[in-house]
Amino acid sequence: MATAAPTVRPVRTKRDTKAFIDLAYRLNANDPHWVPPLKQEVAGTIDPKKNGWFSHAEAQLFLAERGGQVVGRISAHIDRLALEQPAEQGFGPGTGFWGLFEAEDEGVASVLIAQAEQWLREQGMTRAIGPVSLSIWEDPGLLVKGHDHSPTVLMGHNSPAYQGWIEALGYTQAKKLVTYEVDITQDFPPLIQRIVANGEKNGRIRIRGVDKSRFDEEAAIILAILNDAWAENWGFVPLTPPEIADVGKKLKPLVFEDLIMIAELDDEPVAFMVTLPDMNEAVKPLGGSLLPFGWAKLLLWLRKPRARTVRVPLMGVVKRLQASRMASQLAFMMIEYIRRASVANYGATRGEIGWILDDNQGMLAIADAIESRINREYLIYHKPL
Repeated sequence: MATAAPTVRPVRTKRDTKAFIDLAYRLNANDPHWVPPLKQEVAGTIDPKKNGWFSHAEAQLFLAERGGQVVGRISAHIDRLALEQPAEQGFGPGTGFWGLFEAEDEGVASVLIAQAEQWLREQGMTRAIGPVSLSIWEDPGLLVKGHDHSPTVLMGHNSPAYQGWIEALGYTQAKKLVTYEVDITQDFPPLIQRIVANGEKNGRIRIRGVDKSRFDEEAAIILAILNDAWAENWGFVPLTPPEIADVGKKLKPLVFEDLIMIAELDDEPVAFMVTLPDMNEAVKPLGGSLLPFGWAKLLLWLRKPRARTVRVPLMGVVKRLQASRMASQLAFMMIEYIRRASVANYGATRGEIGWILDDNQGMLAIADAIESRINREYLIYHKPL
């Protein structure tokens, strides 16, 4: 007997929203490497009242059902700031997105993506990019390499079947993102140690940890460097004040003064590196819920984190120094100081750097110089509509 075709409908009610969130926990329940996100975090991401991204974007969520059961979900969304970016940087006029994708089988995937494409066409879009969930700064790309281990904090993980299903619908690679891992219990190669030592003798250079008591001021310094450093990168969309406020609220508990560095040259902040202890190690056993005692366990962990892995999700050097020896020296100094603190203060043995655009030669060279290796790859796909 043939399987009934799934039907797709928009998310309208609180019950729909709950079903949208809950589906991922059912479909990924048997994947030992999937980390169940906290449900309240997922709810905040899709709530326009709680996610500052919606101040310049709109999204429609869809559910796929078959036989009375929810079997798939997807978002279709438009980011007005992405529409304003130069087309040669990846987005630009006519570019819409889809994401938050989960599907029970290929038939479900096909009808969901078709629905997202139709919604984007109705909004005047001529090209679809996905998966991006929801902002390019949140969870971009489909995991295509690295399914054999769990993702670190703020990184995505999905079924390996999704790649074939998406590509069968005519989607091709728009960009590859890579993540590197490195053993941080070992000293970096002698050349890197000499570069760091020489930098420490240079009176013009100061590497400092952030001051959490001046959180907003430090965040503004990092943001200014980020927007300057990344402005010409593929997929860049500037962060807005509402998003910055939300990110600050979300990440403040994970901010530790010895893991986030700002580099100053002649007393001017010119580079930064953000490092986070892998909270996924504490979140994974909670199964997505802080009740009944998960909140206490997580609070205890946050007071004094012990983590096998630390992740560097963001780093940047001001544009005028990029491709210079000084930029590399500052980067290696920040990496080395954070490596020492991670091992000594958090019990970490492993570092992860990413995402990195696969054509970002400066960052790839730094990753190679510290003898790290690619452990995860994500693809962002596109297709004309």
